[in-house]
Amino acid sequence: MFLSVFDMFKVGIGPSSSHTMGPMVAAARFLEHLRGLSFGVAGLRASLHGSLAFTGVGHATDRAVILGLAGFTPAAYDATRAEAVLADIHASGYLQAEGLGRLRFAPKTDLIFDYGPALPGHANGLRLMATDAQGDVIAQETYYSIGGGFVVTEAELGAAPPKPAADFPYPFETAAQMLAMARASGRSIAQMKRANELALMGPQALDQGLARIWQVMRDCIDRGLATDGILPGGLQVRRRAKAIRAALERERGLNLTAPHVINDWISTYAMAVNEENAAGGQVVTAPTNGAAGVVPATIRYWLDHVPGASDARVGEFLLTAAAIGGLVKHNASISGAECGCQAEVGAAAAMAAAGLAAVLGGTPEQVENAAEIALEHHLGMTCDPVNGLVQVPCIERNGLGAIKAISAASLALRGDGTHFMPLDNCIEAMRQTGADMSEKYKETALGGLAVNVPNC
Repeated sequence: MFLSVFDMFKVGIGPSSSHTMGPMVAAARFLEHLRGLSFGVAGLRASLHGSLAFTGVGHATDRAVILGLAGFTPAAYDATRAEAVLADIHASGYLQAEGLGRLRFAPKTDLIFDYGPALPGHANGLRLMATDAQGDVIAQETYYSIGGGFVVTEAELGAAPPKPAADFPYPFETAAQMLAMARASGRSIAQMKRANELALMGPQALDQGLARIWQVMRDCIDRGLATDGILPGGLQVRRRAKAIRAALERERGLNLTAPHVINDWISTYAMAVNEENAAGGQVVTAPTNGAAGVVPATIRYWLDHVPGASDARVGEFLLTAAAIGGLVKHNASISGAECGCQAEVGAAAAMAAAGLAAVLGGTPEQVENAAEIALEHHLGMTCDPVNGLVQVPCIERNGLGAIKAISAASLALRGDGTHFMPLDNCIEAMRQTGADMSEKYKETALGGLAVNVPNC
């Protein structure tokens, strides 16, 4: 099992990695598929199923599919150009796809929200179709957006895992294997993860990539801390990070400031990210957009408030966090539509706790313990976004996830790494809990907070 640090941390756009980024990626893959056909196409259609249908408008899934079919990708998203292209498609009923020409696509009739049963492979399913001049479907592919911006076709979902692209020196698939390899090699989790990454790329490319990930995270925090106003979507949710930061800065140096105010700083860093995400800004999946604030908030807390912290070690933090996130994804899920928010904010908290424990000098056993504590205390958390928007309770939830991550790292570092519940068992418990969880609590906006909202 190998998931690159750049699989776990991907630069993209809000508000959702599985509902915005994933469908856009699927559309790009479908265009590539069509370019390889021996015959031409005249038009395109799309249908959204399961969670993509129920919360698709709130998560901008419709926009993402249309823009993806027009050639946009999450990593190179140009918001100004996107608005112009969308307006043209809605007005003309056509889109322009590189290598395929001008294709008929009328969003009102060619993009269908199917509220029936979900497709069999995953809660986040979409079908993309190509039509001839008469409107008959001549090519079709089913895609599943399985969380964190990862996309697979129907065939790939049921197929055996592809052969690894390289021989990795530390091919751990479980936390137990990871710890055994750390003990045998004398290396930290970050060092083993780095060695695996270097099997695919040079050290300069790895270090530059890690630096860019942190720069995008930091920039996202800074934008969120400097921006106020009302978030889009109709809930009239006010952005709060800027005002809270201003209040905290005014209180600096006052003798009456309580120690717990540090929690407000942590929450504000996370909320800044998730307010940017909710507004459709550039974020880093960590491991998803809905949980994008936890890891950067924890890093920012460490850098700004912990003596001895250094930007030079952020790569170590990210590599450690990615190793833990890879275990969660491989053995359970990072998809809210599949396992609830325990798989998103819970996984993010485990990743952040592990990364913080590592840069604070923790042993591999303490790092694994920190991840387990953080994940354990998110078990059972539902994904019940109000109006299908990644706002309530998602924004504040990231702040609390970061606080839990820091507490988990601190608790783990107070021990010697010995603990009762192994991380592997906790991940399995999360998977089982997600399987048992009612569908209305898994990103469908049909239960929980989503249906218990003020009437006026």
